[in-house]
Parts: sequence; structure tokens; C-alpha cells
Amino acid sequence: MQKVLVTGGGGYIGSHICVELAAHGFLPVVVDNFCASDRRILERAQRLAGRALVVHELDCRDTTRLREVLQREGDIFGVIHLAAHKSVGVSVQQPREYYDNNIGSLLSLLAAMEGASIERLVFSSSCTVYGQPKQVPVTEQSPIERAESPYGRTKQICEAILNDVVASGAGLRGVTLRYFNPVGAHPSGLIGELPLGRPETLVPYITQTAAGLRDELTVFGSDYPTRDGTCVRDYLHILDLASAHVAALEWLGRSSGGPCNEVFNLGTGAGVSVLEAITAFEAVSGVRLRYRLGPRRPGDAVEVYANVDKARQQLGWVARLGVHDALRDAWRWQQAIGRGL
Repeated sequence: MQKVLVTGGGGYIGSHICVELAAHGFLPVVVDNFCASDRRILERAQRLAGRALVVHELDCRDTTRLREVLQREGDIFGVIHLAAHKSVGVSVQQPREYYDNNIGSLLSLLAAMEGASIERLVFSSSCTVYGQPKQVPVTEQSPIERAESPYGRTKQICEAILNDVVASGAGLRGVTLRYFNPVGAHPSGLIGELPLGRPETLVPYITQTAAGLRDELTVFGSDYPTRDGTCVRDYLHILDLASAHVAALEWLGRSSGGPCNEVFNLGTGAGVSVLEAITAFEAVSGVRLRYRLGPRRPGDAVEVYANVDKARQQLGWVARLGVHDALRDAWRWQQAIGRGL
């Protein structure tokens, strides 16, 4: 059974990827410092995976300990690097922490991988690298505009680092996955997004408001040049996102040639506004949501959604679930945790 190191494997995205890896015959090896995740989620992921997962608790910026993990684990097929701070809004308030964590963890990982002669890397990037695109949908060839937030700039810098490492001839064979907006939960209701404190993203705030944990939802900005005045995003079900990582690893295993850093958009190819997402949630849940229209939030782009032709053609991957599926599963998850983890 081939081992795959998953940094940030205890988090929302990582836990779903671990389940998907196990379903495809891989053995996930998790590295996480649990600064933004709950250990109980990983315990539940193990139930879904049908096997115990190897877990190492450490900060990815600790190169020495990371090297020790890779040495101890032995033969590693590849690495999926997820560990990063991810809130656009918080990054505006704490830019130094975001630069230190997101860039530092990648540099540390690359050093540890080189020392262990591991070449395959799937890197978690973001549609925020496109900034405010001049045209949508965006393709992988769309211009990289100035990022709207420090978070987006950390992803731009990380992508540049990977490209420079490849150009140096270091032997890295990478896939960079530019996520659009991961949402939803596992349909079992066993794992899902569990923000520590106040949610920083739309869907958990919607579900927590519907569950009565929040008084109301604030829609940030209602005067954007979009069809209803609110921001437009490409909401991707977490199960589709997880399957893309397995497809990327398998593509790296099949492909031949020298060093590379191949970029793929991951989205549905359809834009959904904030108000449309609220309406979709009300339709699948039967709950009327309390919300108000507020001012714009610093760091938010107006409208971003993906062209995903390249992922379909080269990875054989396509999103199979829509925003209604994602919101239905997110609501099931919220109801489940309301009964206690």
C-alpha cells in the first residue's frame, strides 16, 4: 500500500482527502499541528476510511521534525500539501502571520522532500491568485492580477517558488490545484467543516445561522456589478475536491518526463452569487434564513469562477455535484454536530 503524506490532513479539506485516498488504496500519513482543526474530525475520518491513519503532530515549519517523519515513514509515493492559514478576511488583519506560515511551511516541506528524495507534490493553491480577473470564467492561462488579500498573495508567491524550484532542475514533479470555493460535507454527516470560533466563510455561517448559533448572516456588499449586487463564486463540493487530489496523484504516477509544475483549476464552471447560495440553502433545508445586507469586506473579489476544461482533459476529473448537493450535505453536517460530536 503506497503512502501519501498529507500536511494539514486533520482539517476540513484534509480529512475528506484522507478518506478518498484510503478508498483508492493509498495509506494517508497525516501531519498537522491542529491549530485550526479538531482532532475528533480525524477520528471520524478514520471510521469512514475503514483503517487507522498514521498521524504526526507537528508544525510544517519545523524542517527538522518534518525530515524525521519522512525518514521514519520510509517510502512515500507523494505529498499533498494543504497546511496553510486560509481566511481572506483574517489575512488582511494579520498579514505577517500569513506570510510566515503559508510560505514558511512550503519552504520547509520542499527542503524535507529533497532530503528524502520525494519528487511528487500536489500543492493546494487558490483561485485568489487570479485577483479580480478582467474576464470570467478564468482559465489556467488567465493573467495573474494583483491579489485582493495577503492570503491570495501568499498563494501567488508559493506558486512562484514551485516554478523556480522546477526551473532549477531540482527534480520536483508537481501539480498545483487552484481551488475555487470548497463547500459541503461528507454525506454521512460524520465529517465536515468545523470552524474554531466565528466562521470566516459563507456556508458554515449560513448553517450556523440556520441552527440558531448566530443571530443573522451579514452579506458583505450588495452594490457589486453582478446580477444581484452580491459577490459571485464557484462553489465546489468537498467530495469533488477530494477526488481531484487522487486524480492529480495518479496523473503524476502515470506521467513521465522531467521536472514540472502543472496547474489545474478546480471548480464547477458555474458562478453562484451569495444571494443565490442563500436561496439554494433555503430550498434544500426548508429553513428561512435571517440575513442583512452589509458593506463590502476588504479583500473580496467581485466575481470569480472557473473554466475546468484542462482538468477534465488531462486529469479525467469533473465536478459531479452542485451547490444544492453541497448545501444539503453541509446542513446535514450542522444538524449532526448539533447533536454532539
